[in-house]
Formats: sequence, structure tokens, C-alpha cells
Amino acid sequence: MVQEIGVLPLLQPLVKMGFFFHRLPWMDLCQSMMRAILRAGSDTLPDSLPSVAGTLPHFVQEPEDAYIIKSNPIKLRCRAAPALQIFFKCNGDWVHQNEHESREHVDESTGLKIREVMINVSRQQVEDFHGPEDYWCLCVAWSHLGTSKSRKATVRIAYLRKNFEQDPQGKEVPIKGMIVLHCRPPEGVPAAEVEWLKNEEPVSSLNDDNIDTRADHNLIINEARLSDSGNYTCLASNIVAKRRSASATVVVFVNGGWSLWTEWSACSVPCGRGVQKRSRTCTNPAPLNGGAFCEGMSMQKITCKADCPVDGGWGEWTEWTGCSPECERQRSRECTAPAPRHGGKLCEGLSRAAENCTGGQCTLLHDVKPQSESSILLRGTNDVALYSGLAAGVIAVAILVVAVTLYRRNQSEYGVDVIDSSALTGGFQSFNFKTARQGNPLLLNSSMQPDLTVGRTYSSPICFQDSMDKELFDPLPDIKVKVQSSFMVSLGVADRAEYHVKAQPKTFPRGLTRDSSSIDSRKMGLLTPTAPTSPTKAQLRTMGMFGHLGGRLVVPNTGVSVLVPHGAIAEDTSWEMYVVINQDESSAHTDEGCEVLLGPEVTYGPPGLSLSCPIAMTIAHCAEVTGENWNIRLKRQTEDNKWEEVMSVEDETTLCYCLLDSHSCHLLLDQPGSYALVGEPLTEAAVKRLKLAVFGSTGARSMDYSLRVYCVDDTPHAFQAVVTAETGRGGQLLEEPKTLLFKANTFSLQVSIQDVPQFLWNIKPFTTCQEFSFSQVWCSNQQPLHCAFSLERYGPATTQLSCKISVRQVKGHEQILQVYTSVAEVEKERVPFFTQSDCTVTSQSGPKAFKIPYSIRQRICATFDTANAKGKDWQLLARKLHIERNLSYFAKQQSPSAVILILWEAQHQENGDLDSLASALEEIGKIHSKSPAKTPEEPKSDFS
Repeated sequence: MVQEIGVLPLLQPLVKMGFFFHRLPWMDLCQSMMRAILRAGSDTLPDSLPSVAGTLPHFVQEPEDAYIIKSNPIKLRCRAAPALQIFFKCNGDWVHQNEHESREHVDESTGLKIREVMINVSRQQVEDFHGPEDYWCLCVAWSHLGTSKSRKATVRIAYLRKNFEQDPQGKEVPIKGMIVLHCRPPEGVPAAEVEWLKNEEPVSSLNDDNIDTRADHNLIINEARLSDSGNYTCLASNIVAKRRSASATVVVFVNGGWSLWTEWSACSVPCGRGVQKRSRTCTNPAPLNGGAFCEGMSMQKITCKADCPVDGGWGEWTEWTGCSPECERQRSRECTAPAPRHGGKLCEGLSRAAENCTGGQCTLLHDVKPQSESSILLRGTNDVALYSGLAAGVIAVAILVVAVTLYRRNQSEYGVDVIDSSALTGGFQSFNFKTARQGNPLLLNSSMQPDLTVGRTYSSPICFQDSMDKELFDPLPDIKVKVQSSFMVSLGVADRAEYHVKAQPKTFPRGLTRDSSSIDSRKMGLLTPTAPTSPTKAQLRTMGMFGHLGGRLVVPNTGVSVLVPHGAIAEDTSWEMYVVINQDESSAHTDEGCEVLLGPEVTYGPPGLSLSCPIAMTIAHCAEVTGENWNIRLKRQTEDNKWEEVMSVEDETTLCYCLLDSHSCHLLLDQPGSYALVGEPLTEAAVKRLKLAVFGSTGARSMDYSLRVYCVDDTPHAFQAVVTAETGRGGQLLEEPKTLLFKANTFSLQVSIQDVPQFLWNIKPFTTCQEFSFSQVWCSNQQPLHCAFSLERYGPATTQLSCKISVRQVKGHEQILQVYTSVAEVEKERVPFFTQSDCTVTSQSGPKAFKIPYSIRQRICATFDTANAKGKDWQLLARKLHIERNLSYFAKQQSPSAVILILWEAQHQENGDLDSLASALEEIGKIHSKSPAKTPEEPKSDFS
């Protein structure tokens, strides 16, 4: 035992020394000696060395296979107990001791020391190794009893190639058929895992027993359903990257099936041989997605025989009867020669006859017989009816006379002549044109018949009537209407509206001459009805001469207008003003925060224009402003062509004012320049309205036909660009344009064509579904997007096309455009979409440009601009007109009421009545009438 204890300390330093890292011949000898000594003293070692378990080292953790991603080294580790030393061996060579990182701790449960060793393996080491197998490493652990080796751990460089070995291919399968889409992912280490997407959404076999995605990366749909149609994509991924295959379009079609036969119809003729019919329709099911139409006849005919009607005929008269006490004899006949059959007519005439049988000897007795009671009763009845009618007429006349007398007496009780709120509309006559109430003039097939009795009102934003033809803005007529409204009396509405128009101004800024003939010729050039109306960029610039009386400028079919108030331009001064819409790509929006342009970029001028009060500009927009999902701002272009923010629509500022409606933004501006309305979505619930339209035209070959689907921002200006382009192309609008709500949820827009008759039309395979990315649609900035579907007729006999165009946002809304048109080669009349696009008068000056007559506007301003002890001032007027935000802007104006009325005019320019204003004034009058009487010291109110 002493010898054993003495030998072990000699061997332990050898184990701890680095000689084991060199392949020396005596290393094996040393190990053998150690094993022999330990075996020889196995009986006493447990008592003398309790820390040694008497076993070889046991690996608690072995090195695991690893992958190097890009240039990042990996770490291999192993742990063993009991172990005096642990070293790594890679590819048959020992790893240098300096590259090891060792740790040691005691296992509390066993009391044994556990040694942990780690090394790093770099990408360069793996690449520099060239051997028959992968780069590998293992651990060797030493203890008193010997050595143990761990498992080999391989180290590989991870990668995933770009190209798929097999992309999925599109298919057209019948309903309930099997769909198999093959996918072989790109080569990679480790092997790529495959996931399937349908219309960018994951496809899982866990939620649908009809789908199997486990068989060798293939997608199997056991029984195809209509909902399985879509674009399928194979997605391969490993720890390095993800790869997408080309999309495969799967179309599940339904072949048509016949419905049950109807009952046989009635015979086609009422008499004789005819035809009976019965029919069936190809609707059980109807063919879908290019499915085959039903084979066979849709109608059957059989011959039938209908019994003809036989009219009745009289038989022979019977013999005369004997002479009766009344000196009469009778005879009869029957309708039996023939009798009426099968709906025939009955015999005409009497079935019985009677005559005197005494040779006239009883005649005197009958002649002197008195009148019967029935004749007396009949004459009495006629007399009663006559007298009753006369009495009713007298009573009606008396009632009418009394009613007229009471009405006149009632009217004479009032001491003044006033007019009610309807007089507000008397001073401004809206544009009423009798039009045919029919379908859209661009539609190729309009099913509705014109109704010439229905009037349609076009108001000033569209265009103005030519003043050379008829003056529509006459002053209030001398009409006296009685109403019980003391408040309307206080406004002086009873007075006739008077317009005091001054002579031609004498001051002309910006180089204009005093030559009135040049001004007249300029005006005539603007108003002439023969001005060209071709859809060119020049149409988006409107000009007009304005003076102290103000006026209105309108850019037709764009939703853009400018209202210049009365008094905004100094007296004896005129300005030639203009409104221009930028047709080029706007730079007002920025890419930061997904800012988008919500309406056209508008410029009004001239730059040196001097105004004493703000003008009202209206710009159409395409934002759905319900909720708090948008941050909408107004921007103005600076002199160095950069855009600066003027205000947010929710700001309280005195620089300008913004009133946002559902489809338009009304601005009060002091400075001329270029303005644009931009918006930034705050949430994914933000919505932008899109206008959808489908146009069609024949191709270069007579058998070709093209369908073009447009998706544009829902503003008149953006859609007018589409109409202009299609007019030049010869396209026809095939369906009434529809609106689609497009969400800011980053999902794309898909356009697909459906239900094209496959037996009549051919469409290019795999083009039935097209897609716009989210950024293309969301950041279109008033520029139209469109896609085209090319179709080909199988024969010249095909003259009708019927199909559906589906436009939907993934995880969003959908709209269907129904197309039913004739494609026969005929000359089609080109009709512009906007029914007023040919109007030439785009400006109006003076009182006739405003809805509210000037005298009434003056009375309203005089009443409400004056401070009132009871709060009935311009702030009350603003609240009643639903203008309740940013009232500080109006407070700085010289006449707040005048600015409020201008804003109201801009907001209500699309309707020709003044009901809302009249109702607000009536409400204020009622509030005043309910207020308590004033004390003698209280000053008299303007409402009295």
C-alpha cells in the first residue's frame, strides 16, 4: 500500500503536464502503468481516496453539432466528472491548450468536481479544412482510471441558395377535384423548412383537414372548394435566410349544371294545333371561374291540340201557347243548335216571345191603364237628386266666401309687409337644368329611360351659366309674403335687395391698361360658348377679373374653387386672378411617416394680390375623416420651392382657417400661393377612398377586346385625368364608378376578372388576377393606377361580353364591377363623364356670384357684428351654423360675421338653397322671442 501511495503522486504530475498533447511513444506506456497500479490497489483506494469514484470520466454534456452563420464563430463545450483534464481534438489533431477555456465546480449532490471546457471554431478554420468528411471535434477527458471520449460534433457553414429547385405551377381544377402543388426548396445547410402562403396568409393543415402540407414539401388539397382559389407561394427558410417561390395561381372552376325542367306551358294557340314549351337553366350550379357551360338543350317543345270554342245557336221556336187572360200568347226556343262549348259565346237575343192574341180588342184597356207605381217612384228619385246637388253647390260656395273673407281679415292685422326665410333664396337663383334622368352618359348600355319631368340642380362648383343667355342673379322681386317672424323683420328682409354697382374701376395693378375694350374682349373670350373644350392641361387654369364686388373662380370637374368676398379688393381697383392645378407630380408630401397627398396641389394668385379679408378656397380630398385616424395638415410652397407646414386641421391658429368636410376642405387664406393638403395615418384604421372604374375598347385586331380597370384617389380631379386618357384612347365606361375604402394596414390590392364565358372568350392564362402593392396604392398621390385584361373572341358571332371585376384589399373591403357590354364594331358617341364639362363660364363677378343677396348679408353683419349683452353676436351665429372650432380666427377679422358667411357659402356651394342659414336665423329669432322683457335702463337690442 505504501508503494501504491508512493507511485500515484509520481504519476499525477505527468498527467497534469502538457506531454499528453504530443504523440510520444511513452504516453501509452504511462497510461498502462497507471491502469495497472490502480487495479492492483483497488482494494484500498476507496478508503484512501474518497474523491475518486472508481470509474472512468463520465460526460455530463457532450459537444453538439453546430452551424456557422455568416462570419460568426461558434462555441463548442463539454463537461465531465470526475475529470482531471479535458481537451478537444478536432479532425484528429489536438487543440492547443491556450485555445481552451476551462471552468471547474463541485456537484453538491455527489461531491465530485465537474470540469467544463469550451473552444471557439471560426469560419476560416472550417473553410481551410479539406477532408473526406465534415469538420468535427470531440472531447477527451482524463481521470485516475483513464480516459473517455465524447461523441463527434460536426461544424458546418450554414447557407440557403436563392433559386428553388422546383417552383409551384398554377392550376385550373374543377370543384371537388384534387389540387397538388409541388415545391422543392433551394439547397441549404441546414435543410430548409417549407411553409405555404395563400394570398400572403399562412396555410395550415392543423385547422383544415382538407389540406395536407406534410408530404415532401408539397401542398395537397383533397377536395377543391371555391374558396381555395388564389395565389399560392412556397416559403423556404432556415437559420440563415428566407426564400419565396414564384406565385402559382389556382383557379377552382365550376362546370354548369341544368336545373329541373319547368312545367309545360299552355298551348300556344287557343284553337287547333299549337306548341307547348318547357325550359331549364344552367344554374344548378351556374358555371363559375371559366367552367364549362351546360351541354344539351335549354328548351323542349311538343305539339298540342286545343279544342276550338263553339258559339251557341238558337233552335226552332216552339208552337204558340193558348191565349191568356191578359190577351197574350207565348213561345220559346233554346240555345242548343249547337250548344256553346269550350268557351264559346252564348246565343244572342231573347229565348221567349209574346204577342197579343185578340186581334187588338184588349188594346184600349191597356192604354188607359194608369201609370205604374214604379214610374212614379223613379221620377221622384230624380227630383231628389237634382235638389240635393243644388244644395251642396250653394253650401260649397258659401264656405269658400267665408274662408276668403277670414283670410283677408287675418292678413290685414299685420302692420308691416315682410318676407319669410324663403326670401333668402329669392335673391339667388340656383342653376336648374332639365335633364334626362338616365344612366351615366359614358355607359355603353344605359337601361334607364329618360324622365324629362325631373329637374337636376347644378350649383356653382361645377360651372356657371352663360350670363349672355340669361341673367340668373336678379335682385329680390317686389313680392310681399306675410309670416309671423319678428326676427326676419329686424333684419330688414322686407326691403327690396338693392345692388349699387360702381362704374368700371380706374386702377389696374400689374400692368393692366385702362382700355375698357381690352377688358371686354378678355371677358368675352372667357365667356364665349364656342371656346374650345378639349381635355388639355390648359383647362386646369381658370382666370377672371375681379373688383370690389368680389366673385367666384371654378376649375370645372376638379372640386376646386375660390370665392372672393365682397370688399376684399379695394374700391376702384381690379385684379386679374387665377387658379391653377398642378398636373405634374407633387413634392408637397414627404416619405417620412407615410405622408400622402389627399387632394390636388392648387395655386391662386397673382402673387402681389392685396386683400383686406380672406378668400375661401375649396379643395376636394380623398380621406375618410371619421374617427381620429389621420393627422391632416395644410402646406404652402415657399419662394425656394420648398414646402412648409401652415397648420394642422385641428390647430387653433389665427394664420388661416380650415373646415374639413367628408369630401372637401374649405380654407380661409390671406396670402396667395401654392397650397396642398397632406395626411399622415396615425393608425391602421386610417382609410383613403378610391374610385374604381372599368373601361373597354377593341384592340388592333377585330377579335381582340381590352378591359382596363382604374384605381384612383376619390377626387374629381384625379378621376378627370382617367376620363381624359380614355377619351383619347377611345374607351367606353362599362359600369358606374364605385368607391372602395382602402385601409392603411400595409396589405395589397388585388384585381381579378371572374365569370368570363370560356366557350365564347379566351383570356391569357394566369392573368386573371393582378395585384398592386400597398405602397403603389397608398402613395399614388392623385396619379391613376390601372391594370388591363386582354380577351379574344373565338368567333365574330360573339358580340356580347359579360363578366365581373373584383377589386379587393387583402384583409379589407371589396367591390364588384359588373360588366355587360356589346363589342360589335359600331361608331360610338364620345360622351364626357362630367355632364357639365363643356361649360365655358368658369368665373362670375359681382353679386350674382353669391347665394346670399348683398343687402341681406349687410343686415346680418350689422346685426351680429355688434356686441350684445345677451350673447347674441357673431359667436352665436357661428355655433348655429356648426362652426364651433378656432373662433379666435374670426375674432381678429374686421367683420367676423362676413367671414363666417363666406365660409358658409363655400361649404354649401353644391346646393342651391339657403335652408340651413334660414333655419339658423329662425332659431336665433325664437331664442330672442323667449328672452325676458328689458328694463327701461337696458339698451334696445338689434333683434327688436
